[in-house]
Amino acid sequence: MWVHDIDPVALDLGFIQIHWYGLMYLIGFSAALLLGNYRADQTGSGWSREQVSDFIFWGAMGVVLGGRFGYVMFYNFDRFLDSPLWLFKVWEGGMSFHGGMLGVLVALWMFGRKTNKSLSQMGDFVMPLVAIGLGAGRVGNFIGGELWGRATDVSWAVVFPKVDALARHPSQLYEAFLEGVVMFTILWLYSSKPRPAFAVSGLFLILYGCFRTLVEFFREPDAHIGFVAFGWMTKGQLLSLPMIIVGLAMMAYAYRKIGNKQQLGAK
Repeated sequence: MWVHDIDPVALDLGFIQIHWYGLMYLIGFSAALLLGNYRADQTGSGWSREQVSDFIFWGAMGVVLGGRFGYVMFYNFDRFLDSPLWLFKVWEGGMSFHGGMLGVLVALWMFGRKTNKSLSQMGDFVMPLVAIGLGAGRVGNFIGGELWGRATDVSWAVVFPKVDALARHPSQLYEAFLEGVVMFTILWLYSSKPRPAFAVSGLFLILYGCFRTLVEFFREPDAHIGFVAFGWMTKGQLLSLPMIIVGLAMMAYAYRKIGNKQQLGAK
């Protein structure tokens, strides 16, 4: 058992504080830019470095704005109704992946209109890069001592003093490993070869939905929400279920379309 005593502030300059959580976002976006440039440099990628940098910028705006909006609307709507301006108090913390995902979709649509790239081109290109940012963000959650896990007696449990004196699952690190390391590895290897349109995006949705659903069994539900169904389902699991369904549909569509083309070619 370990007592969490990490200072969430990485650097205090007096007039400004640099938080580890913000640095994790910077690491995620920087890694996405480097890996995106690497992919763009490959023959026949259809992407330039300039397009990648613009794409990452639009995506970053979508993540930050959508993530905050989703956190407020999905998890703290009552507080928003009491104080609408709280939506803009980003320094108080609070981001939602599902909201960030919606923000990214809006960013993809806007970027696509500007560059004439299809949704499948953009989605399949960016999804492997997103996993790095997800992993880094979860590490930031752990350092900040937020989104803690449920009480447990496992030997690697962590006590978060600002919560209580209970030993808890470090569920943030479970998510960092699954959503970051494992998901990135699978998506990067899978997308390293030509795949049907929407296949990479579909696989991303399936993997994230499954991993998030699994980790939610170890993560403490939001106190003001609790379980939303069946006495065990959390809001995170409820929001992840449509992702899995849509991801499976996208994969089926992608490979069915390829199969139909092959059948036509054989006739």
